[in-house]
Amino acid sequence: MANRKTESALLKKVWDIANVLAAAGVGFTDYITQLTYILFLKMDDEKEELGLGSTIPEGYKWVDLVQLSGTDLVDKYEDILEELSKDEGLIGTIFTRAINKIDRPVMLKKVIDMVSEENWYMMEGDFKGTIYEGILEKNGQDKKSGAGQYFTPRALISAIVDVIDPKITETVADPCCGTGGFLLAAYEHMRKQSKDVEKQKFLKNNALYGADNTSLVVTLASMNLYLHDIGVNKSPIEYKDSLIETTDDLYQVVITNPPFGTRPQGSVEVSANRPEFVKTTDNQVNFLQHIMSIVKTGGRVGVVLPDSVLTDAGATAKVRENLMKGYNLHTILRLPTGIFYANGVKTNVLFFEKGEPTKEIWVYDYRTGVKHTLATKPMTREHLQEFVDCYCSGHMQDRKETYDSETNPNGRWRRFSESEIELREDLNFKWIDFTEEDNRSVGEILNEMQGEADGISAAVAQLKELLGGIEI
Repeated sequence: MANRKTESALLKKVWDIANVLAAAGVGFTDYITQLTYILFLKMDDEKEELGLGSTIPEGYKWVDLVQLSGTDLVDKYEDILEELSKDEGLIGTIFTRAINKIDRPVMLKKVIDMVSEENWYMMEGDFKGTIYEGILEKNGQDKKSGAGQYFTPRALISAIVDVIDPKITETVADPCCGTGGFLLAAYEHMRKQSKDVEKQKFLKNNALYGADNTSLVVTLASMNLYLHDIGVNKSPIEYKDSLIETTDDLYQVVITNPPFGTRPQGSVEVSANRPEFVKTTDNQVNFLQHIMSIVKTGGRVGVVLPDSVLTDAGATAKVRENLMKGYNLHTILRLPTGIFYANGVKTNVLFFEKGEPTKEIWVYDYRTGVKHTLATKPMTREHLQEFVDCYCSGHMQDRKETYDSETNPNGRWRRFSESEIELREDLNFKWIDFTEEDNRSVGEILNEMQGEADGISAAVAQLKELLGGIEI
């Protein structure tokens, strides 16, 4: 039977070991990756002891590792990682490009001993999955590792999923899935809708799809879903660059937070593989085009994007025009700064459906006059409840503005008609006028300045690239 230790006790153990390894120079990101590999080996061993069989080949199992010590332990562990990374199924996905980052035998032994003390497989999926989610969140908070770029605030994910309202018979995709937060939230939302065995089987094995071009997060996302009993035989997560590897697969729901900025130097140019795209080096604009291409007619999208997608001219404006013509961009949620782990630009969530042109846009301004910090005032799901209520998911015909030019000019929920939209050069809707006191700390101001400076640097680099060395 499962050890009934509390979730907090298990998390403390995990973090205590992480602290020991940190003192030895092993970063939290490397630690959690190694923990994932070791945890999977242990659970496979527990499955075999229960008579449920093993998916790992002989000679590369937990029993072949756990009794070793010293350099023999490190050598065997590295041998196992190399072998399992070649597998074409779930194992290969979890062990994608796996390498050992705990090369000191005593440290590796400590992690293995910690995992040995618990029975993980028989814990309820929710319980062990929640433990792992907690580890991922702590990893996202580690500023030195840069892991925050893969971690979207769970409060925001929850609100997006609630209003998109994916159904248990629908397919849901995240083409840049990070650690799988959107897919997991969609699963939790969908699984409560029916107890029908076939529908639950479809949900666990066929409904979800995710991709990422970073091997680290493919490992973490696959394990995250596996620990919630999703994709037990074949992971729904792929290791791929969604922008250059084309697909004919279409999905009824797409929910995602794509990476911003320009593609890294040396990357394959998107337009070389996607000639149908408006040519641009902006990651976020290319991802928007990719999302538009993989959603089914009548399908629904919720995507986090920076202000530049709503305001920039040139290629971005052309993509915006295509979006407005072929998709119903019915809702924009303006987000505040201070909600992401990594320094970021000002962002929005765009909600649209494929198949009808945009006639009106409803905007909820949760930015103006809103202050959040990760340390002292993090955004919670309750902060977004008014937006969720205003959205009227499933009955949008009942939407009512909280804005009124005379009685409530600072109402956060406002409708913009087709004629009002046509008069605008961009989609950056601002109308609230507060006289605000700046209560930010010096550190917060510097972080925001750094984020804006990074954005300017990226824009200058892009301009230089476009000018192609022309003297200016």
